[in-house]
Amino acid sequence: MGRVSQLFESRRKRFEASVRPHLDRLYRYARQLTQDSARAEDLVQSLLLKLYQREQRLEELDQAGSWLARALHNLYIDEVRRHTRTPLDIADVDETVLEEWPGDAQQTPEAQAEQRFDRERLNAAIAQLSAAHRAVLAWHDIEGYSLEELARDGDIALGTLKSRLHRARARMRALLMEPCVPEERVRAGE
Repeated sequence: MGRVSQLFESRRKRFEASVRPHLDRLYRYARQLTQDSARAEDLVQSLLLKLYQREQRLEELDQAGSWLARALHNLYIDEVRRHTRTPLDIADVDETVLEEWPGDAQQTPEAQAEQRFDRERLNAAIAQLSAAHRAVLAWHDIEGYSLEELARDGDIALGTLKSRLHRARARMRALLMEPCVPEERVRAGE
């Protein structure tokens, strides 16, 4: 292996070591934003390609996780803006936002159905939130970032984040409190 090849391989390994610990969180966050696993993968891949060009910046960060989440969010916003400018509207695939919940393999079919129904209700409620509310809820409540981290790395006022989180939780609560009638009962009652 030549000297240049060794340098490139060394750079690739450093980059991989710096981003690998954050990939799962980035992917989950991208799923929260896009509500589509294929788009989430594309979004994370686009982020990694852009970051590879700025590898030095990534190595200088103390708290890379929250900075990466903010960079992913900005990339998503750019993607949404580009998509809204295109005259052709491509149908989006609506997949579940939440990953499969760990369950007991010995669950009864009724318990499995109830768990699936709960997951679908949560996904539907999350999908109804605005992008800003979905983002702060995913960053803080799902991924575990502190509001102080998000404020610092996102350059957003702490009060604004607290307000968004409060409103997002209130909206989720209201959506989940709405009476829900299973589809079979509606059809049977017609």
